[in-house]
Amino acid sequence: MATTGGRSSSNKNSETISPTSESMPEYDQFGHGHYFTKKTFHKPTYCHHCTDMLWGLIGQGCICEVCNFVVHDRCLKTVVSPCSTIASNVIKTPTAHLWTDVGHFKRKFCNVCRKRIEDQSAVRCETCEYCVHLDCQDFSVADCKECATYVPDQELPKVVQYHHWREGNLPPNSKCHYCRKSCWSAECLAGMRCEWCGWTAHAICHRQLTPECNFGLVQSIMLPPYCVSIPRTDVPLETIIGAQNKKKGESVAPRSSSEELSSSDQRTKSEAEEYPSPKDKDKDEEVVKIYDGNASMKRRTFRTITISRSATKEQIIAAALRAFHIHDDPKHYIITDFYDSAEKELNDFMPILNLTKKEGKRPGVFFRFRPPNPYYGKIRVYPGKLNVIFSEPYCTIPVTDDTSAEDVMKISLEKFGLESKDINRYRLVEVSLEKGAVHERTMDNNESPWEIIKNVARESVRQKENTRFYLQTKDELYCSNVAIFVGNLPPNLQERQYEKILVDILGKPYKYRCHGPIYYEYGSLIITYDNADIAVKAFYMLREASFDDKNLLVLLLPNIVANMIQPGVRPLLVFVNVKSGGCQGLELISAFRKLLNPYQVYDLENGGPLPGLYVFRGVKDYKILVCGGDGTVGWVLQCLDNVGQDSECQSPPCAIVPLGTGNDLARVLRWGSGYTGAEDPMSLLKDVIEAEEIRLDRWTVVFNAEGTRAEDKPGPSTNSSGSTSEDNTAIYVMNNYFGIGVDADLCLGFHNAREENPDKFNSRFHNKGVYVKMGLRKIITKKTWKELHKEIRVEVDGKPITLPPVEGIIILNILSWGSGANPWGQEKDDQFSKPTHYDGMLEIVGVTGIVHMGQIQSGLRNAIRIAQGGHIKIKINTEMPVQVDGEPWIQGPGEVTVLKSFLKATMLRKSKMKRRNTEPALSASEKSSAERSSVAYPEKSSITERSDE
Repeated sequence: MATTGGRSSSNKNSETISPTSESMPEYDQFGHGHYFTKKTFHKPTYCHHCTDMLWGLIGQGCICEVCNFVVHDRCLKTVVSPCSTIASNVIKTPTAHLWTDVGHFKRKFCNVCRKRIEDQSAVRCETCEYCVHLDCQDFSVADCKECATYVPDQELPKVVQYHHWREGNLPPNSKCHYCRKSCWSAECLAGMRCEWCGWTAHAICHRQLTPECNFGLVQSIMLPPYCVSIPRTDVPLETIIGAQNKKKGESVAPRSSSEELSSSDQRTKSEAEEYPSPKDKDKDEEVVKIYDGNASMKRRTFRTITISRSATKEQIIAAALRAFHIHDDPKHYIITDFYDSAEKELNDFMPILNLTKKEGKRPGVFFRFRPPNPYYGKIRVYPGKLNVIFSEPYCTIPVTDDTSAEDVMKISLEKFGLESKDINRYRLVEVSLEKGAVHERTMDNNESPWEIIKNVARESVRQKENTRFYLQTKDELYCSNVAIFVGNLPPNLQERQYEKILVDILGKPYKYRCHGPIYYEYGSLIITYDNADIAVKAFYMLREASFDDKNLLVLLLPNIVANMIQPGVRPLLVFVNVKSGGCQGLELISAFRKLLNPYQVYDLENGGPLPGLYVFRGVKDYKILVCGGDGTVGWVLQCLDNVGQDSECQSPPCAIVPLGTGNDLARVLRWGSGYTGAEDPMSLLKDVIEAEEIRLDRWTVVFNAEGTRAEDKPGPSTNSSGSTSEDNTAIYVMNNYFGIGVDADLCLGFHNAREENPDKFNSRFHNKGVYVKMGLRKIITKKTWKELHKEIRVEVDGKPITLPPVEGIIILNILSWGSGANPWGQEKDDQFSKPTHYDGMLEIVGVTGIVHMGQIQSGLRNAIRIAQGGHIKIKINTEMPVQVDGEPWIQGPGEVTVLKSFLKATMLRKSKMKRRNTEPALSASEKSSAERSSVAYPEKSSITERSDE
């Protein structure tokens, strides 16, 4: 954090000039708000504007006394980076940050004090890479990238997306998009980066670039913010997108930076109130506590300045303005004696010497807002989302105590060039910014904005600077459709039962306009409001409620206006399972939220795939990226089956980032054996953009059991027509494979071990190690399924099959099993045709035991080929383990039928690595012929598929 005024008491060798009024003209002339003073630097220091070193044995330059911006003398007149004292004022639409947990971020600089973060506690925005020390968070600027900017009356051809520039912390080796020279620095906070398209530029160069942004490399899969609508409310962003950046039920409340002395004096508040040494009495400086209002007095929080004992009142006020990062006319402020009961105003020539002293306490002063004429002032009114042409971020309106909100609206409408006779269409909103958060309140037309400002100033001068007013249309809040997702309800209830639960919680005044759809098997539903105020109140009521001792899961959902998506754009809906495999999902969520619109990235821990699929239900063409294991992919496909009939796009193509243990489907589709964390997330998105669509056969597995142990069946895998007590029938959808016997037995052991100790299964390597240990243990215990071929009967396409002596059979839809093994083996001359995952056929193979399975996974042997077919019946005579796509249980005697499902899945297969083209380019007619050939003979396009697996 910046030095809070005067010379820092802990930096005795500093030659920083004490604060004077000489730095004020710099702001008036150049508009950047910095309080520059001359300084001699005794160690290598870099200019934050041009990134060059301040050369010389004794480097000469300037430094801002508030935000520590360092600059050459020669660069002084070209500085464009605003000081933290005015940074908030130039933001047209403040947007709250999504803070991470408190941590230590290496090789990052604080966006407030511009110093290295290193080992100090800090927080970072998950969506825009804004980093601040914990002690600087009070002065953070709420300028996160705005992800929902839809305006009802705006037409798509007239929509303009602008860059969102963030200063500093650029990727290494970044090049300026304007001058093509290096613009990053490892030594200071310098350079600019657009959070949407990724362009990087020097601070001076970024203003030469076109203001319009095209989203860069991810344009074709970006969900544009101008097609997303959500009411501006106090509901935090993390509750809308389901971010889990806090531990369950816990929130880290960072200590207010008001409690700190300065960035160079990190003692605690209790220590700050004690004199560190009697020698201080002999110094010519005094450390003074500054309270900026009644609120700081009640909380006993303050900032300090180190000031000369002979300082004038004006110098103390100037130092206090810097301490609280305020850029305003000093004549509008006074100081009073904190320890004087009458709060006596200090007007003496040297007021420090006349402050009330208390034993063991530092002297303190109140910093108060008191303009020369307390009945007259000025307020800032911003146009917000109004479609107006106005050169400045805001207009300044003169007001008095008698000026009402309605009067302010009339004057503002005239200044913005709008008709004042339509005043009933508008409202004035009070907006308060605090620690990077945004709070809004609609004002009554008779309220006095100037009285509000004065009341806020009495509580906190700093907060007065962070209070502004917005002119908005009324339909910005009272929008026609606000949807809330409610989960963790009991599954498979009747519609009337769900209605009663919600009405009992909300009461009739907050009853929703309508409900639906209801996802019965998941115990989830959507409720809709046409009034955002009521919707927000209902949201908080539901979030605090529980049913059957389970807290309800509640998410406020954004609304996508599909006709505002540009032709040719296929937004990417991203699902991340943070519990899959190596638990690397949190890193991917953070990365994708920075690269894409956060409203298109969903954590599956929060309601599963249903919230995201509901949000995208009106999008005519989009893609899905599933970050998880094969089970997660199956989960998403199953939810697509449930919501597809109500969606514009019924079968969006799915890509995979493999986070699971086996990742067999991902291997077949060339997405790799497993995400390691070393892959660049942008490269993953490029692969999704370039991937080719391919069909995946899906199969229905029907269990008609004589005595099914329903309690042993895996709930997550059951379809909507799952097991029932009436007919002992259960139906599952299979994407990869279905196993009976030794394979399923080993899978069941692993499943049970993970259920008992889920925290231990956080590594892909560990998970595979557990599999190996269980296999070795089963070899030693001699527990086998040698009679399996006698206990089951198999019929393929109406023909009975004679089974060889095997301990397990595996029915394959894809040519990958057990973490990449191919039980079917390489192509050979026999009666079987070449299998693919879109040929409408299944392959049945047998394994003779655990050792045989190990040999298959090692590539030493193949499984025993038994049959191929599209309709399989299996009669089970005794209880035995089974598994469908890695979900195992014990199945009782009965009949199993596997048949082609009417459900379809379109997958994305990663394109092969592009090689240098050494052949002549195809003509247009040749290209067209090749494309027709690939459509007519799709099997030819997968000739090399086996080598890629």
